[in-house]
Amino acid sequence: MTVVSVSMPEELLERIDEFADGHGYTGRSEVVREAARNLLGEFEDRRLEGRELMGVVTVLFNYETTSVEERMMHLRHQHEGLVQSNVHNHVGDAYCMELFILEGSLEEISTFVGKIRATKDTLTVDYSVIPVDGLDGALTGGN
Repeated sequence: MTVVSVSMPEELLERIDEFADGHGYTGRSEVVREAARNLLGEFEDRRLEGRELMGVVTVLFNYETTSVEERMMHLRHQHEGLVQSNVHNHVGDAYCMELFILEGSLEEISTFVGKIRATKDTLTVDYSVIPVDGLDGALTGGN
């Protein structure tokens, strides 16, 4: 197996080690391999390919990290055909949340989520995707 060197904050490394110990993993490499497999497989759901989708993406970051907010604004403009709505909200005294409502293809949504995840200093990125094609029939009792 190839050995890979990865840089990460000490706090994240500590969380990985605690997770490995608490869940019966042999070590941090096993946790990182599983996380990578899961991340790479997230958007490989064949049932969603070729369908019109709606996505909700939530991003949490520290209030003082203005570079994240600037990056979110840049992504919103870069993907204006995909982003249907965007809300910025303050959470507690130290955090901000960006909420994006997206409508597009699996590839477009996965690209957008990937760019957000690649943004330095985000604390969490959460999302969900649902198909919206054929929704009219489902809501009116059709199909």
